[in-house]
Amino acid sequence: MARTVQDLVAEARSRIEEIAPDQFAAQGGGVVIDVREPAEYAQGHLPGAINLPRGVLEFQIHAHPAMACATSEALAMPDRALLLYCLTGGRSALAADSLQSLGFTCVRSLAGGLTAWRNAGLTLSTDAA
Repeated sequence: MARTVQDLVAEARSRIEEIAPDQFAAQGGGVVIDVREPAEYAQGHLPGAINLPRGVLEFQIHAHPAMACATSEALAMPDRALLLYCLTGGRSALAADSLQSLGFTCVRSLAGGLTAWRNAGLTLSTDAA
């Protein structure tokens, strides 16, 4: 029997660390990465977040030459603290699991994603990163 996307997300969540929006807002720290598409990002994102869409994240995180991308050198450091998020937490859970497979050691996903962030009454930004 084929697995569903919900199965994949549940498996990823069992291997990653998630953090609640209010806990991250209080602690902060690290690079915040929005893994949603650019149009979603433009509608509102966490303050200071950079947009690296899920579809190209693994390529851009190391500035893969085949993609002709340029990212911050700090993003390629495998021990750099990273917080990933999307709208509800599914894409960011898959992305966090993937980055851990690439050797990143301090990756967290925002539990409940941007929806939970908004529901907690936390600030959003529409500024370009």
